[in-house]
Amino acid sequence: MTHPEPAPHLAASITGLYVSFWLPGLVLTAALVIKLPSILKLWRDPLLRAVGGLLLFACAVFVFAAPSTIAWTNRVTGVPNIAAPWVYSLITALSASWLLLVVHWRNGLTERSAETRRATRWVVYAYATVVVALWTLFALADVPVERIEDLDTYYASTPFMREEILLYLFAQALACSITTRLVWNWIRTDGLNAWLRWGLRFLGIGFATNLLFSAAKLTAVVARWTGHDLDWLNTNIAPSAACIAATLVAVGFIVPHAGQYLHERWLVRRRHRELGPLARLMRTVAGGREPLALRTTPEMRLIRRETFIRDALLQLSRFLDEDLRTRSYDAAVALGFERGRAQALAAAVTILDAVETRRRSPDADGDGDPDTTYLLQEIAAVSDVLHSPDEIKAVRARAAVPAESKSTHEHSVFPGDNLRVPGRKAGRRG
Repeated sequence: MTHPEPAPHLAASITGLYVSFWLPGLVLTAALVIKLPSILKLWRDPLLRAVGGLLLFACAVFVFAAPSTIAWTNRVTGVPNIAAPWVYSLITALSASWLLLVVHWRNGLTERSAETRRATRWVVYAYATVVVALWTLFALADVPVERIEDLDTYYASTPFMREEILLYLFAQALACSITTRLVWNWIRTDGLNAWLRWGLRFLGIGFATNLLFSAAKLTAVVARWTGHDLDWLNTNIAPSAACIAATLVAVGFIVPHAGQYLHERWLVRRRHRELGPLARLMRTVAGGREPLALRTTPEMRLIRRETFIRDALLQLSRFLDEDLRTRSYDAAVALGFERGRAQALAAAVTILDAVETRRRSPDADGDGDPDTTYLLQEIAAVSDVLHSPDEIKAVRARAAVPAESKSTHEHSVFPGDNLRVPGRKAGRRG
């Protein structure tokens, strides 16, 4: 049986495809490595098992679909084109993993529900049957000439091999269509965080791009049946679409984890930085700074700074004037600050006064038993207002005026009114 020879320019493109096949494989491997700890830890979760299977089969597809690996497989086994049913089987298994992912994703953790078990069995049995059929058809086909890149079009009209090519392409396209539709439906679901929504977008675009892979190959095969040569769709467009799709799918799995991780690291570093003003003030109380270790984690540095601040505040507690904090809070409210900001300003005024009192009379004892709960719990808010010395000055000046002088002349202008912070509307005086 004679087979049409491929266009001469196709052989020249083999080297250029090596990188395009291995690059998505590396990205998929990175996604698998990121997900692997969760998969191993929560192995009983069917959704995580489906994700693991998807990434594992996707990595295998790009390893064994690389031209160099195809040639190696054929050479090691001694069977021309044996790599074809092997790669087709991996693509079919990958397609099944897409469907299993959406089955368990749709039903959540209801692994034992009859609907989920029924859908899982249907997918496994149907695609296992496809894999068996692929190997059976290959055994019946006459494919003696090794083709590395253009096997689908070279043997497009060969009995049994033709059916095998159509079978794996239709199985892949069906799974991809179902998965794409469901993923795009989930993107519009309420309650998703931003990172998960972006991950789903990448997944949706990736699965949709996989349809281009199937369409390009099917078009090239049909063209061969009608006597036309559109092999470039098979050798250039389809592999490129597969590489882009795989990369997007891998990014879709990476983005929620990497984004959440980076966001949490940023929050930790921001809180550590925001506590800087209060930590510097507490160094005058503790006589030194918090322990510093360059190689420690950001979380540990934050814990050490928080502990250092709270320990210093406890040392300062006997100098705290509870009456001054009450007056400062009333003054802040009168100056137009909302409740949370007023509490933080009152605490800052009280702390600054305690630091000055301790500096003047280190052996003095305060009156009463001050409540340090707010100071210890809201150190971030207190540290934040230390960035606004004008606001603290205004509150402190108003709180320093004796209470009885505030009502001596009801219609007189209150001296503290001249200390209002620009841009803030003063509240009513109580």
